[in-house]
Parts: sequence; structure tokens; C-alpha cells
Amino acid sequence: MSQRAVRVGSPASLDTLLPAAADDPGQPGPGEIRVRLAASSLNYHDFAVVTGMIPAEAGRIPMSDGAGTVEAVGEGVSEFKAGDAVVSTFFPDWIDGAPPVTAFKGVPGDGIDGYAREVVVTPAHWFTRVPAGYSHAEAATLTCAGLTAWRALFVDDAVKPGSTVLVQGSGGVSIFALQFAKAAGARVIATSSSDEKLERLKARGADELINYRETPAWGMKALELTGGVGVDTVVEIGGSGTLDQSMMATRVGGHVALIGVLAGFAGPVQTALLMAKNLRVQGLTVGSRTQQLAMIAGIEANGIKPVISNHFPLERLADAFRHQAANGHFGKIVVDI
Repeated sequence: MSQRAVRVGSPASLDTLLPAAADDPGQPGPGEIRVRLAASSLNYHDFAVVTGMIPAEAGRIPMSDGAGTVEAVGEGVSEFKAGDAVVSTFFPDWIDGAPPVTAFKGVPGDGIDGYAREVVVTPAHWFTRVPAGYSHAEAATLTCAGLTAWRALFVDDAVKPGSTVLVQGSGGVSIFALQFAKAAGARVIATSSSDEKLERLKARGADELINYRETPAWGMKALELTGGVGVDTVVEIGGSGTLDQSMMATRVGGHVALIGVLAGFAGPVQTALLMAKNLRVQGLTVGSRTQQLAMIAGIEANGIKPVISNHFPLERLADAFRHQAANGHFGKIVVDI
């Protein structure tokens, strides 16, 4: 038997990202579960894989996020039963503690085949439960974007009522960070190049807005908005191209969570500013299974639902990535399988 899938072409590009067949994995063995996948969601990491920025084997099945229903469980599995809704973990074997050195070798859609297909059989710990009341599409947004935002605010930092958080743009991580920060009682400053998107961020709870196209020195503007003190935490998605502005915006002793490279992989950094402000600039790559379960509990306690911008069918995965590259989305782009 075979199943529908999408595979990375050779050379990797959106034009060679095409529907293909994959073998049905069969029934689960001891410690395994069989999951009928219903949805995935797009992340910049996935875009980097399918366009060749991150090298992957020709024929790799992409997508790190996967949500669906357990169809069968193998011997010894007690956490799940047939019919349970589940969502994948980004690092399947990172359960708790520090990230394994070889973690990226096992990331679905990168080091191994991912979730752009109909059915998988995996070890049970590769998935977790989903928040109560979540659809498969909503659950599929949590694996990478949701957990990255959660870790930035509550694992690597201690955002609490009265904290000030700066988020950049209106992608999945940034909107999750906005939602999580507001649920924790924080004040949020949001940046975007679009006034229309800024108004939508305001409707989601953003307290202060900065159009960085109109105000290129937005770090100084954030300082002004905090009375010259600076923000406690910046969720930095730009990388080297925006890091200096983020450091300018941050208070003495503050935290810059470096989670993306949308504005550059490498470049000069104002090390004097970094030292003078005694800043903590911490890189992070998603999180562990234990952190994902903590996030799910936090989501349930606060009734948070993800913002989904668009839906595409599996066969139009390349078109979904083209829409992502055009930057017309607000929130997460979901693939319905």
C-alpha cells in the first residue's frame, strides 16, 4: 500500500517540490503509535529545507509540524489510545534538560522524513496530547512556532505581570509571543512594516505599535515608549539585520531571545552596546517535549487559540510556501492533509 506525500526535489526548489507516493508504514511495533495526519503548518525552517538553504536529501518528505489522530498503539504504550488527537514534537528525542548535540539530525522534515504525508508510525514519545478543544489545524501550529515563543518567554526568561515584551512582525512565533505575554499580564510593543498588520496586532492585545519602515531607529522609539528604561524581553526573529536595534530597545540586564535569521545569517554586532547594557542574547531552537507539555497546560489555562491566516491542501504545498515568501500572511499558514 502507498500513501500521498510531497517530496523535496533535486535541485531543491519550490518548482521541484511535488506530490509523490510513499509506502504505508504498517502497524506499530512495541512502544510505537500509528498516526493518521490531518494537518501541518509552515515555518521558516521548512522553507529553508524545501528551497535548498538547508541541505536535505533529494526525495525528503518535508514539514516538521504534524497533527492528527492515533489509529493504533503498539505493545507497552499507555500514554495514548486509538482515537486520541496528538501533535508532533520538533526534536523527537529531546525529552527534557539540555538539547542533545545531535538534535537536528532527527528533526522531521530535515534530518529525517517529516509530516507532508498521510500516515506515520513513530515511537510514542515523538508526539504529545493536544490542548482540549483544539482542531487538528490549530494543533499543527504548536510544534515549532508555539513552543519557540513559549520557551523564549517562560523557559529562558521569566516574563510576568508588569514585564515589557517587544515582538517583531506578524508571523506565527511573534503572534504566539504576543498572546502568551498578554496572558501573563505583560505589556507588549509590536513592530511591523504594515500599518494594517499593526492594527491587527493591536486588536490582539499589543499595547504600543512601531512601523519600522517609517521609524528605522525603532530601538530608540521602544526606549522612548518605556520612558528610557527599555523592554525586558525582545523576541528577535530578524537575526543580524535587526539585532542592534533589539539591543538598543532592551533595558540594562535585559534578554534578547534570538530565534530567527529573517534579516540576515551573519553580520556586525555592536559588542560595546551588548557589554554596556549587560545584555543576555540567547539563541534558542524550539524546545523539549516536557516544555511542549507545559505550554499545552498554559494554553488550556488561558484559553489561547492560534491565529491561522490561510489553508492550503497538501498537493499545493509549494503554493503555500510561495504565499509565505510573499509575506502576505498574518499568523500561521496551515496545510490540510
